[in-house]
Amino acid sequence: MREKIIHKASELFLTLGFKSVTMDDIANEMGISKKTIYVHFNNKTKLVEAVTFTLFENICDGIDCICDASSNPINELYDIKMFVMQHLKNEQASPQFQLKKYYPQIYENLKGKQFDKMHDSVSESLQKGIDSGMFRPNIDVEFISRLYFNGMTGIKDESIFPKSKFNMEYLMENFLEYHLRAIVTEKGFEILNQFINKTQSKH
Repeated sequence: MREKIIHKASELFLTLGFKSVTMDDIANEMGISKKTIYVHFNNKTKLVEAVTFTLFENICDGIDCICDASSNPINELYDIKMFVMQHLKNEQASPQFQLKKYYPQIYENLKGKQFDKMHDSVSESLQKGIDSGMFRPNIDVEFISRLYFNGMTGIKDESIFPKSKFNMEYLMENFLEYHLRAIVTEKGFEILNQFINKTQSKH
C-alpha cells in the first residue's frame, strides 16, 4: 500500500504541483480513506519527501543502466538526455521550483544527493572519454564535472531561462553540445557531429 500511495502521489504532484495536491485529493483518487495514508505517512511533508526520493532513485537506476550499456561517453550523455526528457514530459507543474519554495529542506537534501550522483557518474564518464581518446587528455575532471552539474541545474532556473523563450529539450540539447565541444578531441568531435546533424535535421 505504501508503494501504491507513493505512485499515485507522484503522478498528482508532478501534474498538479506539490502545493495544490492535498491528502484528500490523493485518498479520493485512490478510493481509500485519508486515515490509510496517515498510517504510512505522518503528514504531507513526509509523503512529499518519500515521493521526491523515490523519483530520484528511479532516475538514478535508469542512468546506471544507460552507463552500463553505453558504447562511448558521448552516446551515454545523449542517451541520458533522452531518458531525462522522457521523465520531464510528465512534469507540468515545475516541481523543482515548488519543492524549493514550499519544502526547502527536502529541496536542499535532494540537491545534495543529485550533486553526489551526477558528480560521480560525470567524473567516470569524463575519465572514460579521456581513456578512449574522445576527450582531451589535459581536462580537469574534478572542475568540469562540477561545472556540468552547475550548468544542468542552471538551465532549469526559470528566472534565467523562462519557459516562454526556451523549452527544456532545446536547453538540454544546446547545453550538451556546448559542454562537449569544449572537451572533445577530433575523434570525439566526429561522433558529436553525428548527433548535432541529427538534431539539426529534426528542426
